Amino acid sequence: MEPGIYHDISNEEYHSGAGVSKSQLDDVAVNPAIFPWKKTAPVDDEKLKALDMGTALHCLLLEPDEFSKRFIKAPEFNRRTTDGKEREKQFLKDCEDTGKTVMDFEQHRKLSLMQGSAMAYPPARWLLEADGYTESSFYWQDDETGELCRCRPDKYLKARPVIADVKKVADMDRFARHIEEFRYHVQDAMYRDGFYQTFNEYPLFVFIAVSETIDCGRYPVRVFELDTEDVAEGHRLYRRDLNTFHECRTSNVWGGIEKIQRPAWARK
Repeated sequence: MEPGIYHDISNEEYHSGAGVSKSQLDDVAVNPAIFPWKKTAPVDDEKLKALDMGTALHCLLLEPDEFSKRFIKAPEFNRRTTDGKEREKQFLKDCEDTGKTVMDFEQHRKLSLMQGSAMAYPPARWLLEADGYTESSFYWQDDETGELCRCRPDKYLKARPVIADVKKVADMDRFARHIEEFRYHVQDAMYRDGFYQTFNEYPLFVFIAVSETIDCGRYPVRVFELDTEDVAEGHRLYRRDLNTFHECRTSNVWGGIEKIQRPAWARK
């Protein structure tokens, strides 16, 4: 894969292709051995068929024209009756060969409200409606390690250096914790670097956070950019983990054995 931007690579091709990504650096940060394990460990395909509300929200907000090609909205079935259960069973059977993910009536109702909430929030609407590219794949050669790196921004704008990333959050009050838990500050650093390597300028990186928990009858929406200190820490971790990956790949030594302790309450 040559460095550059590719607008026509599918999500499946991207995730199975060349280059190291932020999610793989997350694995390296836990234990480098997880990286080769994920390459070869068998996958339970049945689990992949379950609806991911985050994926559905991304599609509805960023690629609304693609939504009906990937998801099927189920009618409202009365599951308290035998007839309702049978009708739902037949409906799901009829959908099996479509290759689409089925979304039940309540899930679709909730998702539509979350979409409407996002579009009602001025900065989120502006970012979602601005002219730009969605789900494009960036590839670049890291200057320090020579590793091929990749990232796939939810959206980047054409007219100005801005990357927007949609996050579904369980509760808006927990989003600051999610930054630490899911290492969004590392994502910020890696995506900025990929953008810089491609366009020779650093972009503004913002999160469009959409809550799936109701507050006063609405699904809260906010747009955030990281604090300068957290941007710097994200960059430090990004460099640390990429260097670790490089060392493991070139030596083909991935470690694996970890230290573990009993819980703190048991050691008192």
